[in-house]
Amino acid sequence: IKQAATMIQEAVSSILKLHSYLQSRTDARVKDYPLMQSPVQMTTILLAYVFSSVYVGPRLMANRKPFHLHTAMIIYNLSMVLLNAYIVYEFMMSGWATTYTWRCDLIDTSSSPQTLRMIRASWLFYFSKYIELLDTVFFVLRKKQSQITFLHVFHHSFMPWTWWWGITLTPAGGMGSFHAMVNATVHVIMYFYYGLSAAGPRFQKYLWWKKYMTGIQLLQFIVVSIHISQYYFMEKCDYQVPLWIHLIWMYGVFFFILFSNFWVQAYIKGKRLPTADNKPKLNGSTIEHITVVANGKHLENGNAHHYSNGKIFLGKVKEI
Repeated sequence: IKQAATMIQEAVSSILKLHSYLQSRTDARVKDYPLMQSPVQMTTILLAYVFSSVYVGPRLMANRKPFHLHTAMIIYNLSMVLLNAYIVYEFMMSGWATTYTWRCDLIDTSSSPQTLRMIRASWLFYFSKYIELLDTVFFVLRKKQSQITFLHVFHHSFMPWTWWWGITLTPAGGMGSFHAMVNATVHVIMYFYYGLSAAGPRFQKYLWWKKYMTGIQLLQFIVVSIHISQYYFMEKCDYQVPLWIHLIWMYGVFFFILFSNFWVQAYIKGKRLPTADNKPKLNGSTIEHITVVANGKHLENGNAHHYSNGKIFLGKVKEI
């Protein structure tokens, strides 16, 4: 017992030392922003998100009818379009369209107005990842549990967790912030699609480009990987935290491989998606197919009907 108590005491002491170290290393320019004071806050929120999405939410909805949240989803998705467009604009005006070279752009350690603007843009991108957790809330309330995949939950929890470390230590990240601007750009397109999809049957004719959402995501990973790969071929680039470069490169390549495989299986071999021809009817409503995009989300036709225990086989809903 005494040995176990000693081990626990040492573990707690190590955690407290790490916490003190992180507080001392937290960039003074970002300390006063919400959710930036400690990793405990954001880790608690994200763990609660995972637990609620996978366990609590589905059980609370098990014996309840799904909510119809079309109006809320339209407002949410269009709001996310505007938010991400604003984030892209701020990234561009605080460096990427003004002073950055798009090559070896170092971490800015100054407190100039433009640098502080970049820090605000970076924090806003980080905070938007918490707002995006509502994607999963809508799935739970609408009993779309089959869409809450491992990849979906992993993406929504891992992104804000890693970005906390990024803007805690390097809030004006130079070339390390490029992937955030690209991601926000893709989300403008993605949430615009979601908004149209949620708006109902009269907008279905405008959703012909559903298939290409995965292609847009793949293009995102290609652009990010090419940009960050410059670091490995430059004669000299004194980027202050090379670890961020390596992590961004691995992230881009990993998801490119993952969703290239999805593209091949779904659109070339046709193994993953039902055909869109001769769509059957269910209570007068057309059953559309579901498309998975590269951030683990599913693009769902706003007029489709699914059941919590149903799967789609060759365009038909089969109860199991």
